Amino acid sequence: MSQKRKIAVIGLGYVGLPVAVAFAKHGYDTIGFDIDQTRVKELQAGEDRTREISSEELKATPPIFSWNPADLNKADFFIVTVPTPVDSANQPDLGALRAASRTVGGALKRGDIVVYESTVYPGATEEECVPVLEAASGLTCGVDFTVGYSPERINPGDKEHTFTKIKKVVSGQDEETRAIVAEVYGSVITAGVHVAPTIKVAEAAKVIENAQRDINIAFMNELSHIFQLLDVDTGDVLEAASTKWNFLPFKPGLVGGHCIGVDPYYLTYRSEKAGYHPQVILSGRRINDSVGERIARECVRLLLQEGRRVQNVLQLGLTFKEDVPDLRNSKAAGILKELNRFGIQTAVHDPWASNEEALHEYGVELSELDEVEPADAIILAVPHKEYATQGWPLIKSRLRNGTGVVMDVKGVLDRATAPEGVTVWRL
Repeated sequence: MSQKRKIAVIGLGYVGLPVAVAFAKHGYDTIGFDIDQTRVKELQAGEDRTREISSEELKATPPIFSWNPADLNKADFFIVTVPTPVDSANQPDLGALRAASRTVGGALKRGDIVVYESTVYPGATEEECVPVLEAASGLTCGVDFTVGYSPERINPGDKEHTFTKIKKVVSGQDEETRAIVAEVYGSVITAGVHVAPTIKVAEAAKVIENAQRDINIAFMNELSHIFQLLDVDTGDVLEAASTKWNFLPFKPGLVGGHCIGVDPYYLTYRSEKAGYHPQVILSGRRINDSVGERIARECVRLLLQEGRRVQNVLQLGLTFKEDVPDLRNSKAAGILKELNRFGIQTAVHDPWASNEEALHEYGVELSELDEVEPADAIILAVPHKEYATQGWPLIKSRLRNGTGVVMDVKGVLDRATAPEGVTVWRL
């Protein structure tokens, strides 16, 4: 790398913002670009709604935040970090990726490098993105500019495994590009880099990372269903099994969000295009997608079994995982949907979620705890720290007469200290 690259990060969400901040902190001229003007203005004011970057860190050495594509002309190393969701049929939606590629293409110059971090299926960078870059720029890939791929590994809400502390897989379309991409990322990633031999290898590595977790959690969710039928507690079984040195520490749970609940579909889509219908991956997806419905049905069953006249159920948590505000593809919403199909009145509280986004995404209006009527059942769907630290006193205070059914989805409450008259269920 004969000269220090000028960085542009396109997409300032959970992935892009930490990337932009890290490069700016290490002395790179860095532009953080997003088409969401409200988001950009918030970041310019030192506010991150995702809560991944503190206000102090944002204000210390900020990138230049912009929604003006003309500002991208100053860069020569572009990092694309836009979302790659699936549509209603679980097919890859590359709309944002193509739009970002057109924007970058408008700023491309000879000698520039474009690196994609967005999760895609093997081959997508070169088959889908490169033609868009060439069309928008009028340049030829491999002659005038080159591309690379470096899969994101951000874990929202994780303050230990942050961008610079996670080993980075990097790749490029030729040897020179691989070397430059490795050097640029290696200058900020303290955990080091792994150079993949091809872009396709790096793309494939990303999708199988999350597909592997998805399948393992699906196995746990299936075990949970089996053990419930056998009247055996899954948590007790896993605690015993984990005493073996090579037992993998996975647990049952809701699998949503924009990574584990989405990425496997990118691999299965490309697999089917190649003529193979994957069975294990799709089976795992079906199991994990059905967990919310199962929780709701078990809640109803337990209430009826106790002979209660069901009036209302309180759900605690709506985001896709604990201690993050992200509501995208939250499987906790599936619990509510199934309860509503039974005609049960529900109330939802979540200290991390935006009421506006909850209404937009799921048609759900969040409630304040002190405004909710005592419930016949409480579903602790997402164990935010606010719930976990208050524990049973909080739960009991929200139950009708201090008794009822508690669905402790992730098993964070101590069963041994459960109040009298409370029936506890967990995956």
